[in-house]
Amino acid sequence: MVSRVRTVAFQGIEAVPVDVQVMVAPGKVGIQIVGLPDKAVAESRERVQAALHASGLSMPAKKVTINLAPADLPKEGSHYDLPIALGLMAALGAVPGDALNDYVVLGELSLDGTIAPVAGALPAAIGANADGKGLICPAACGPEAAWAGSDIDIVAPRSLIAVANHFRGTQVLARPQAAIHQAARDLPDLADIKGQESAKRALEVSAAGGHNLLMVGPPGAGKSMLAQRLPSILPPLSPRELLDVSMVQSVAGLLTDGALTNRRPFRSPHHSASIAALTGGGLHARPGEVSLSHNGVLFLDELPEFQPQALDSLRQPLETGDVSVSRANNRVTYPARFQLVAAMNPCRCGRATEPGFSCRRAPNEKCMAQYLARLSGPLLDRFDLVIEVAAVTAADLVLPPPAEGSREVATRVAAARILQAQRYQALGLASLTNAAAPSSVIETVARPDEAGMKLLRDASEKFRLTARGFHRVMKVARTIADLDGAASVSRQHLAEALSYRMQLPV
Repeated sequence: MVSRVRTVAFQGIEAVPVDVQVMVAPGKVGIQIVGLPDKAVAESRERVQAALHASGLSMPAKKVTINLAPADLPKEGSHYDLPIALGLMAALGAVPGDALNDYVVLGELSLDGTIAPVAGALPAAIGANADGKGLICPAACGPEAAWAGSDIDIVAPRSLIAVANHFRGTQVLARPQAAIHQAARDLPDLADIKGQESAKRALEVSAAGGHNLLMVGPPGAGKSMLAQRLPSILPPLSPRELLDVSMVQSVAGLLTDGALTNRRPFRSPHHSASIAALTGGGLHARPGEVSLSHNGVLFLDELPEFQPQALDSLRQPLETGDVSVSRANNRVTYPARFQLVAAMNPCRCGRATEPGFSCRRAPNEKCMAQYLARLSGPLLDRFDLVIEVAAVTAADLVLPPPAEGSREVATRVAAARILQAQRYQALGLASLTNAAAPSSVIETVARPDEAGMKLLRDASEKFRLTARGFHRVMKVARTIADLDGAASVSRQHLAEALSYRMQLPV
């Protein structure tokens, strides 16, 4: 007799159906798992045997063959423990076999029979709901899986005995409720920063339109402080964005207690991060920082200290909004629509722009040029706003705290984001920000008046803007107009947008 239990394998954030086929037949005693299992799946036979023994069920003195179909699809992860155990129990008559036909099962077993949480419960639940099936998952993953829909049947047991009793009718497991983390109220506030009014304005424009921002300034000027306060002025995730972000975090195993959060991701990797750490990869093609910051912010501090190859690997995701990770036995695509914020010193010593300072290594201009040579021109061209953050003076530090903080700025940013969402939804586009809008659409919605067009034309010729730079200036100008509540883009909006596309100090 062969019992069958449905589970899933993960390819990116997509859940691919997998059939766990269990056959108990006369032969050499033991358990054999076939179907391209990795080491974690192969070791599941030891966990399954121990969990069944702890639950009071003895293994038969027969040959047990477990096939994971399709056999040519690599299987990896510990979430195959529970479907294998339930398939064995169904083959032995411990649970009704037909009761499992309407469920997708995933979960890791402990040696005492309890069910440990696993990654990917949300994509598995969404895939099961699309196939008209329910989901059996660990209790810790139940709140996460409940977001797949109110009509999906979810069974979230804490132990193998609990799920067996549930299908026998001796115990009823309540459906888990969707959970969400409350937004933190102790985020760093812009009111903590004294001075830097022009930098705060640039940060507001960047947040309002989702634009990439590069801050250049000496050490201690407040570049990192500004970036760390960006989450406090960003609007919460929309329902669609929340689902997209949570799918990636679920596959990566980053959801705490199965609860989702409507806060935008803010990732800040160390400058020693490799290409695989940034774009994704490794043995099993896991999501990288660009995907973990999807619909959020990727902050790169000390930008020139990153490996040049790692930085250039960001160029394609910045344009397309996704990243494809290819390996010899696997190729997956992850979403990667993120806002890039970076900070850097003007040179290695960081003081080349100070009045009267003379660098010992070389003339100031040469020292700065050598340091900036670590960054490629195509990468710099993808920054919408490049600003200089000057050193804060003692006169600024003794001033009282600013009257305006993150709450007031966040209100203006939210209003501008609403205008953008309404504009692009009316055009039938999925874009929610000016930064993500196609260039052909920007030429229509951000077309300036005659004076503004003349300024843009003259500036493009003088500064030799690329086609990408030309359209990014229009996007920033459209965002500035949205902050002002203006229906059209005027010359003053373009003038401010052009000022943010300053030449780097080389």
